[in-house]
Amino acid sequence: MTEKLDYKKAYPRFYAPGRKPERVLVPSMPFLMVDGRGAPDSPAYQAAVQTLYALTFTIKMSRLGGNAPAGYFDYVVPPLEGLWWFEGADIAASRREDWEWTALIRQPDFVTPAVFDWAVEECRRKKPEVDVSAAQFSVLEEGLCVQRMHIGPYADEPATIADLHRFMAEQGLVDCTGRERRHHEIYLSDPRRTDPSRLRTILRLPVAES
Repeated sequence: MTEKLDYKKAYPRFYAPGRKPERVLVPSMPFLMVDGRGAPDSPAYQAAVQTLYALTFTIKMSRLGGNAPAGYFDYVVPPLEGLWWFEGADIAASRREDWEWTALIRQPDFVTPAVFDWAVEECRRKKPEVDVSAAQFSVLEEGLCVQRMHIGPYADEPATIADLHRFMAEQGLVDCTGRERRHHEIYLSDPRRTDPSRLRTILRLPVAES
């Protein structure tokens, strides 16, 4: 039996950084995405996550119904990720309801716009309670970034972000975080089952050479 591809194990450069900041050149990757606005505990965000997982598992399980796309291989579903943006420089001072976000899950390279369209229709047919109208398929091109692992509550992230900014200054890098190139988080822990002090989240910020 062919072993499932586990992206976290196969690509540690992108899913297993250390607790010290580092540069990383992120290649283009295909994603399912849902855009929205509001706090991460808002109904809109929770609905977006439900949509992403419904479509992702529709694609993953397509082989069982004889609908496997060309080039299909079995894999472990990659972790949930989030792109975040807010007005102003201080996230601690910003209003959570004003945060803009894109919730996203990486997809295997065999997923194409046609595969996405099939998954949307299949999900509408089998899971009509899930609203897939806002979902989109897109290739994310991040390029040069800095990143590090954050361990602990999400509320403590500003200290880790400050560490990344210190690293940028030392390396002569410019922070490019904004509406176009956003603050990126990769959630390696399930907050429903993990103590807040043990949550593992990759924080990644887009940069450019100064």
